[in-house]
Amino acid sequence: MSEAKFGEEFITHEFDEAIVVQQAIVDGATSLSTSHTRPTSRRLIKGMLADEEAYLKTLKKFGKQHDATGKVEGVQKALKDLMTETAGSAGEAASESYEAQAVLINLKRKQQDSAGAVLKIARELGDTELRDAALEMQKGVKASAQELADDLALFAVEIATKQPATAGASR
Repeated sequence: MSEAKFGEEFITHEFDEAIVVQQAIVDGATSLSTSHTRPTSRRLIKGMLADEEAYLKTLKKFGKQHDATGKVEGVQKALKDLMTETAGSAGEAASESYEAQAVLINLKRKQQDSAGAVLKIARELGDTELRDAALEMQKGVKASAQELADDLALFAVEIATKQPATAGASR
């Protein structure tokens, strides 16, 4: 078991974690933007990439101020490896793309939680620049995670019924 972290050491840990998760999101989305079996999902994911890359750049910028570089630890390594594995097989079948997209959504929800923690830390420290960046990231990640989740539900219908689903399909 690792030793408890407090103060600046904890802040560094939070940034390291956020950087690793965001890098996994960027890498997974980059892969899925070309290998996903569903064209609509590919376009949606590709459309999110610029924001995801900007979030990563922001995390690295603020992380550097706290000596964070994206150090990989247990949970983040598992999440990163799962994204790499599922994205790598996404082009093999619709069900594989479905799984990879679900993992991407989970990473984004994890990142949403991290952004919330960084937001609270920034407020406590009186760091308005970090606060604003964390708030923007939290809102953006939440919105894109929901878009991906809505798309995944339509994809599930397509897989289950072997026909394209529409956004206005009855529930």
